[in-house]
Amino acid sequence: MNSGKLWDGRFSKGLDGTVNDFNASIHFDARMYREDITGSIAHAQMLAKQGIIEEKDSEEICDALAGILSDLESGKLEIDLSCEDIHSFVEQTLTGRIGEAGKKLHTARSRNDQVALDLRMYLKNETDTTIELLRKLCETLCTLAERHSSTIMPGYTHLQRAQPISFGHHLMAYAQMFLRDISRLEDAKERANVLPLGSCALAGTTYNTDRAFVAEKLGFSSVCANSMDGVSDRDFVVELAGACSLIMTHLSRFSEEIILWCSWEFKFIELDDAYSTGSSIMPQKKNPDIAELVRGKSGRVFGHLISLLTMLKGLPLAYNKDMQEDKEAIFGCFDTVKLCLEVFTPMLATMKVLPCRMRAAAAGGFINATDCADYLTAKGIPFRTAYKIVGQIVAYCIEKGKTLESLNLEEYKSFSEQFEDDIYGAIDLNTCLNRRTSEGGTAPEQVVKQIESGRLKVESYKKS
Repeated sequence: MNSGKLWDGRFSKGLDGTVNDFNASIHFDARMYREDITGSIAHAQMLAKQGIIEEKDSEEICDALAGILSDLESGKLEIDLSCEDIHSFVEQTLTGRIGEAGKKLHTARSRNDQVALDLRMYLKNETDTTIELLRKLCETLCTLAERHSSTIMPGYTHLQRAQPISFGHHLMAYAQMFLRDISRLEDAKERANVLPLGSCALAGTTYNTDRAFVAEKLGFSSVCANSMDGVSDRDFVVELAGACSLIMTHLSRFSEEIILWCSWEFKFIELDDAYSTGSSIMPQKKNPDIAELVRGKSGRVFGHLISLLTMLKGLPLAYNKDMQEDKEAIFGCFDTVKLCLEVFTPMLATMKVLPCRMRAAAAGGFINATDCADYLTAKGIPFRTAYKIVGQIVAYCIEKGKTLESLNLEEYKSFSEQFEDDIYGAIDLNTCLNRRTSEGGTAPEQVVKQIESGRLKVESYKKS
């Protein structure tokens, strides 16, 4: 009996059709065909170099594999979805084209180390693509922040107006998050950059292989130190899924603020029509659906991370079929993150900022109260005493329907004789903003430094 399976020899009957469909992974691992073929070419070259197979066989194998890749890329050849996995498809196509020589390719390797290789190679490329998308987002944030380094808005804690900040300062807070995301991806990629091929099924091989040669050919920085770990390690998958989850956390937080800022209650920004939708029944509506979808899709990525952790937590060494579940989860993580970044960045770049609305909101809510207390502290009053005095002033203003700016000097002096005419300059919003010159603060000069530093980091990631 010959069912075409790579593991035919042991079995006397074919796999049940339903079981075959349940067992197969080609529907999702077919996307790794480039990595599978590239890895196989390096493996064949190593086999010839070590004298494990003849040079002419290796050349025939490599030429045929290159032809298969070319035919797949051009559409001349389609992947046969009846095959068990992408590895089976490539090997069967190879053997169909060159015969017996093709059967020598699988010498000194297993599908266990082969799939680990393909996945690491694929995820390294996905990581690079995601880093580039994050770079573009950070560049957009730096450009917007530069434009609004002096645009005053209320800063919030507990979603209550707290202190005056600039819109640029607010944007650069998100830039810091996304810069950390890039750094996390780069760190995770370095730990993924370890060659598992040569581990074989779990115990290594009796053949005199040269793993360092294959690592160099495929761009890996090292080889795995333990063959059992080489085929069973999926830490790199979990770590990348975790990095993707944090990216989605940051995008979701940002989306929530965009949704708030778009509302008539805030109206700090207006999204471009190309990144908004309307209502089927309410003609006045302009909905921030893109931001809402980004916020919602974060749950997908979090779910994939939990799936990966749950899948791995009870597995004995070494390879287990459960690990086939890793691919759909991590593919879903990167697919979702990339899709969100591709729409989020241009949504930000095209939005209209409404500084007048931000300034009007900043004028209310007593967000200069801390500066009023700092004024008294500078006059020699202990901060806690000054804090209590200003709290009493705020309560008075609320009762009288006034603001700190609208109180006359006589009213100020009824709370403390330390108040003089210069109080009005001290609590002016521009003064409040400009005086926060501590490193990392909201003063325009500090925001500019943050932007400059952010751009340098973005450029360094580009070069790496």
